[in-house]
Amino acid sequence: MTDNKQTVSVLNDLIETCKDGEAGFRTCAEDVRRPELKSLFHTRAQQCAEAAAELQQLVRQRGGNPETDTSVGGDLHRRWVDLKSLITGKDDESILNECERGEDVAKRSYQKALEKGLPEDVRAIVQRQYEGVLRNHDEVRALRNAARANG
Repeated sequence: MTDNKQTVSVLNDLIETCKDGEAGFRTCAEDVRRPELKSLFHTRAQQCAEAAAELQQLVRQRGGNPETDTSVGGDLHRRWVDLKSLITGKDDESILNECERGEDVAKRSYQKALEKGLPEDVRAIVQRQYEGVLRNHDEVRALRNAARANG
């Protein structure tokens, strides 16, 4: 079982992951051409924001100060996405590749969090959010594969 301080630390790491996802999906929504992908990415960004807010509330309930910003790695990833899109001409397949890479990072963050001995109520929320990350990842991968097949 983890202590309260470690639980808050794990949750704050996940908040950064959610904030990274929100910013990453917003970036992808700006760059992608197909309206259905724009809509999907805006929805995903909103879901990431809602997940972060839920985790921030858990941190506050435990007397901690919730993270409010993206991680340094997330900022670097977004800059890389911007640079890559300038080079590749921002085609949908490239953008979907970057979204999938972002979802890979989110999957690893949630997997690491679930390996910690989180309190049962916290673990249940993290597990539910992780299942959403897995669905997002699989959907983005399927869309990327379809874009690749049509490209």
